[in-house]
Amino acid sequence: MELPVGTWEAYVHRKWASLDASLKETLSQTLSLRDTFLLCCTLLQPKDEEFLHRLTASNWVGKDQKAALFYKEEGNKRFQKKEYKAAILLYSKAVSHVRLDSPETSLCYANRSAALFHLGQFEDCLEDIERAQAQGYPDRLQPKILLRKTECLLLLGREQEAAGAISEVESKLATDQSLMSTTHQTLLRKISQLKVKAREKARSPESAPEALSKNQKDLKVWEENGKISSASSSVSLNFDSCRGRHLVATKDILPGETVVKEEAFVSVLSPGKSLWLQDSVETTWDTRVSNGDLHCHHCLKQLLASVPCEGCSYAKYCSQKCARLAWERYHRTECSLGALLLTLGVFSHLAFRTALVAGFAELSSSVKQSPGGDKEGHKTEAGGKSLSETPNSRAGRETLSGKAEPLIPGCDDNGQYQSSYWAVFNLLTHAAKHSPEHKFLCSLSVVAICKKLPGAELPTLSQGSCESQPRHMEGSAELSPELMLLGEAMLRHMLQLQCNAQAVTVIRESEAGDGTVAESEQVRLATALFPVISLLNHSCNPNTSLTFSGTTAAVRASRPILRGQEIFHCYGPHRCRMGAAERQRLLFCQYFFECRCQACLDELGLGVREAAATRDVFCCSSCRASMQGEDMLRCSSGVCTLLVGRDCLLRRLRDLRLQVRTARGFLKKKKSDQAIELLMRCQMDAENFLSAEHVLVGEIEDCLAQSYATLGKWQEAAGHLRRSIQIVEVHHGLSSVEMGHELFKLAQILFNGFAVSEALCTIQSAEKVLSVHCGPQSAEVQELQEMRACLLELPGSLLPD
Repeated sequence: MELPVGTWEAYVHRKWASLDASLKETLSQTLSLRDTFLLCCTLLQPKDEEFLHRLTASNWVGKDQKAALFYKEEGNKRFQKKEYKAAILLYSKAVSHVRLDSPETSLCYANRSAALFHLGQFEDCLEDIERAQAQGYPDRLQPKILLRKTECLLLLGREQEAAGAISEVESKLATDQSLMSTTHQTLLRKISQLKVKAREKARSPESAPEALSKNQKDLKVWEENGKISSASSSVSLNFDSCRGRHLVATKDILPGETVVKEEAFVSVLSPGKSLWLQDSVETTWDTRVSNGDLHCHHCLKQLLASVPCEGCSYAKYCSQKCARLAWERYHRTECSLGALLLTLGVFSHLAFRTALVAGFAELSSSVKQSPGGDKEGHKTEAGGKSLSETPNSRAGRETLSGKAEPLIPGCDDNGQYQSSYWAVFNLLTHAAKHSPEHKFLCSLSVVAICKKLPGAELPTLSQGSCESQPRHMEGSAELSPELMLLGEAMLRHMLQLQCNAQAVTVIRESEAGDGTVAESEQVRLATALFPVISLLNHSCNPNTSLTFSGTTAAVRASRPILRGQEIFHCYGPHRCRMGAAERQRLLFCQYFFECRCQACLDELGLGVREAAATRDVFCCSSCRASMQGEDMLRCSSGVCTLLVGRDCLLRRLRDLRLQVRTARGFLKKKKSDQAIELLMRCQMDAENFLSAEHVLVGEIEDCLAQSYATLGKWQEAAGHLRRSIQIVEVHHGLSSVEMGHELFKLAQILFNGFAVSEALCTIQSAEKVLSVHCGPQSAEVQELQEMRACLLELPGSLLPD
């Protein structure tokens, strides 16, 4: 979904194929971005717009009262089953579909407050109660919701407010004669109980504030760079014709030290994989949940009780503040275009949002200041970024010799590199390297958005314009200057994104069985632009790791970086996951450069066998030696005569993966015995044709560990997880973040199994690795510290010698 949905992409492909040869030739030439955009304005015909309009129907994001009622009823069913998390998600879907003037609005908020109360989310519960009352919650139901409010306030230690809420309930009961006598008596008993609780709470002493943890006390103070915003004082921005812009250590940097901590200039949620709620059935309205239901559309914070946009059913926020900020900065313009933006893909959406956030004044200023417009040189950097490629001398600083020292592209007049729109504008488009068809797809997508804008207000873009103009010039098919500028900027950003977009990822946990051991996976949450992080060149064996907290990215040293060494980031292809030839192919296809990092030079220059090939090979069923060959594979031992077709082995591998997936399904349905039975058969099958270090063998061991853990068989679970960890070490290394996550799971199993001595050792190892990659304040590190504290508080007889 980064590029447009497949149907639109296929349609544009057919349109490209049908173009006249002369038009193709024109679009294949090195046209300016503005000329390309204007030419494509004439090529997007009404029939194309009609096709796109039909396509957006499947992504309709308007309000729907029937959908609201459906989701509310589904939420009620989950609530009755005590599935409170699922109920909250369904109530949130209902809230997103109701209009503010609907009587259902207050009921949806009130129902969601009840589910939040049962989950112990008292602050969120109070907010929903307030929303329900603001939306006209019926008087006859007020006592019920006020009692819930009272309980929340008492549990939060806000006794005076609780006393006021009790008085309000008593007043309602005294004046409301519509309540049945039995209901009246029940409410009075509840009030009496709450009064007792309030008196007990008032008499209990206040707990002392918790002392700061050691990590908080010892946390190193962040010292920001004076020349590069969001970077630490330990780095500098350098430039040369070979590597282009790049960051270098100005002093020795220790593992775990943060070198860049940057807020995204702009980000857009990726729809991601939709997940069915347990026991869901397919209906007219989708009961699945996606990133859009689980995270704030503005700050990316995880959602519990979302605040919906008042105009559409898609945008959801963690607070009224985020909803207001999003509306003011970009969503006011995006709101009516939601279905179109979802259809055209995340890159189109991100390009549009980037222009909206910048505003017309910034767009205009950047175009005027750009020395070469959108013309770029094409000297390839080691890390895949090429520059225009002499430093910008538009505002050079005078040196002692009296000559102007040219500025590095993206720096302001003072030589400072800010996380700003000017820095975004100066990210590379690689316009001449994209295929003409790809540029045609991007251009038509941008034109489709611009042609939908004349009927919408453009308050953000209009800011800073000299005069008010109609969106189209009268008597002409030409776009207004504002829309021409917007289209040109959006096309620029669309082309930049292929090499500069950063995937924002999170570790998403799903509880298995009784929740004693968490199963987690890394998922793509959003796509964002980070101008400073974009300065980092690529290495297949980087010296940093990247983690995210909402829209903030932190780059930490993953190993010692000596003064003068370049700071590298991995763009995706990593030496632990694939061989050099495959890495180079992928990097060239997406980033237009041939990787010359040390890992690639070592592998290719010394003729080292591809790392991934040695780990994921097929093996002989008789002697376990590796199988070699192209279409037909022979045992490499020279003793066996086994000969097997590669296609046959690939089919066996595909079938085995399907069986492992089925076992995971059993595990999610709490059918652990069935999962173990199937996984044991998978294990035996894998031994007959896969190497002992094959990644799927590790996955089978990991699933077995999860299955035994759900049954409380901690020793068996630990044994399987240790074997999985051995394979993770081979593929990713002892100090990798992947190893950290596996050690974390082993620590959980050992903790639950009271294997105190080994648990403490594993906790120490996991904490050491995860502190480097994720920071000492990460959730996993904090949980490890809590586990250690619990183990150390055990009776002396249970502690190790």
